[in-house]
Amino acid sequence: MSSNITQSFFSVLLIIPVLFGSLDGSERPNILWITAEDMSPVLGCYGNSDAVTPNLDKFSRESVRYTHAFASAPVCSPSRSCLIQGAYPPSLGTQQMRSGFPLPSYMTGFPARLRKEGYFTTNNVKTDYNSGNLENIIEQSWNENSTEAHWRKRENKESPFFSVFNLMTSHQSRTMVWPYDRFKKEIQSKLKEQEIHDPTKIFLPPYYPDTPVVRKTVARFHDCITMMDKEVGLILLQLEDDGLAENTIVFFFSDHGSGMPRHKRALLDSGMHVPLLIRFPEKWKFLAPVIPGQKTDRMVAFVDFAPTVLSITSTPIPSYMQGKPFLGPKASKPRTHAFGHRDRVDEVRDLARSVRDGRFRYIRNYMPHLGYNQPTAWPDLGEIRHEFYRISTGDLKNPAQSHFTSPTRPVEELYDCKNDPQNLYNLADSRDHENIVQLMRGQLHQHLIQSRDLGFLPEYEAWEKLKGSSGWEVGRSGKINFKAILQAANAVGTAGEQKLLHLLQSEIEAVRYWAAIGLTARKEKPTEEGILRLREALQDSSPSVRIEAANALALQGEIKLAIPVLIKELKHQNLIVVTHAARTIELLGVKAKDALPSMKACLNRAHQIRPPDLSPVIVLPGDQDMAMFVGFSCQAFINQFK
Repeated sequence: MSSNITQSFFSVLLIIPVLFGSLDGSERPNILWITAEDMSPVLGCYGNSDAVTPNLDKFSRESVRYTHAFASAPVCSPSRSCLIQGAYPPSLGTQQMRSGFPLPSYMTGFPARLRKEGYFTTNNVKTDYNSGNLENIIEQSWNENSTEAHWRKRENKESPFFSVFNLMTSHQSRTMVWPYDRFKKEIQSKLKEQEIHDPTKIFLPPYYPDTPVVRKTVARFHDCITMMDKEVGLILLQLEDDGLAENTIVFFFSDHGSGMPRHKRALLDSGMHVPLLIRFPEKWKFLAPVIPGQKTDRMVAFVDFAPTVLSITSTPIPSYMQGKPFLGPKASKPRTHAFGHRDRVDEVRDLARSVRDGRFRYIRNYMPHLGYNQPTAWPDLGEIRHEFYRISTGDLKNPAQSHFTSPTRPVEELYDCKNDPQNLYNLADSRDHENIVQLMRGQLHQHLIQSRDLGFLPEYEAWEKLKGSSGWEVGRSGKINFKAILQAANAVGTAGEQKLLHLLQSEIEAVRYWAAIGLTARKEKPTEEGILRLREALQDSSPSVRIEAANALALQGEIKLAIPVLIKELKHQNLIVVTHAARTIELLGVKAKDALPSMKACLNRAHQIRPPDLSPVIVLPGDQDMAMFVGFSCQAFINQFK
């Protein structure tokens, strides 16, 4: 009997218990989430040749292995906001990294709904849910939330539990940012000699330069994965020792792709594709899509996880959730597409969107004048990052390396992920793939309209519109002309100057903002009329438009007009505006040398709000995180003059 026939036959058998009411709510499974930080599917069970992951490989043989699981964003905070709410971050206003936009009061996180159904909920320990309701979400969602949180803390041992363990060992801080000596002391020293990876034997993808620094760092990354695997083994052993394994459904997944260059922060498969293993004990195997040890190519996305847990625990699913349950009595038809977003991360400004089907990945870069490898303060502490800066100015790069190190990006990208899993060959301009590009472009546009993507509003103006409400509510209020704003954003990289100048006169701030970005992104030198309109835009009522117009003019040599405008915005009361201006000045570099005294003063202001010795990993409320990002840009700019 063929594998496909076997799976189909087994799937029919799985339906029978559900039809006869085995999941009737009288007894509910425990749910355990083990989440690894910053990790693509680099486990032995996913075929990685460098993996030393015996615990997860064994776990995989007892589990269902998902081959098409995708994060909502290639960074942590937005992804976690998606996981806990079951809704798309751009619909919530939580798409920017650590932005603190408010949510409706009823969005308390799906674990709060489990608590109401009698579940004991624990989180150990990451809580960067990326919203202004952070404290309320924590309070409502978790019975226990600390480094000591554990299912063992429940007083009634008969109570079902939902427990989350977040493993930081594979985080970017450990794999590439910490000084090597600290990594050796805190990670590598805990490994046996045969578990330590040899840098000379490690596999390097073609987009990585083959240098000793790169090899040492990639080997270090795999050492962290091996250490993380040991931690997973200990948690699973605790479950066995407590006699709970036979009533606990265990999920293992990561929060997005690995923390290495060209993975984290990128909408490529390397940043969005994640491992997902789900183990169903004998008692609950009727919920599984295939038998243990087999794989499924059903596509799942982070937005689906919350409603899926609610489904398998017989907990009502709120109507606002945008995900599709993929397990349990409420399971929906398999999704055909997974959508992704990239927005501001720390001080790095960006906006890109993606759609992935079973084979192809389409990416629309709305800021194509900004490359994949933008300078960024915290990751730049990692030695490996500077290997890419070094080769970016040389002639020895291969095309895969040039794609990542180029100062710009294509407007559109299309990858055949079946034949090109590393996303090396952009097919967007291929005549043989015109229909696919057109189809996926349309699918993405429809999703952006239907989801009411708030990322296309300038961040400061979004805050102004949300006063006294929330992104979710304002997005659904009819007060935002999403079609007009998306039309303007889609003009970036595609429209001529006259079209952009027309958009620059719009009554809608966000339309003018995208028009200014479009003029910056144009490769052609602006006409006299274009320069005149940009000069007029320096007086725009929107600080975001003023900053982008100043940037466009500065890049054309209009320094004396542009820099004073940017300096003025450095003093803005709202630190979102200050972050925008400081980053613009940072990227202008020596062209903006007249801003040096003002950037020094701005750095002092930032340090007064958030002391520079605090770890960037620490999430703080209000202006404190934004002050850190302001400090990143100011310090990076000042360092250019040392």
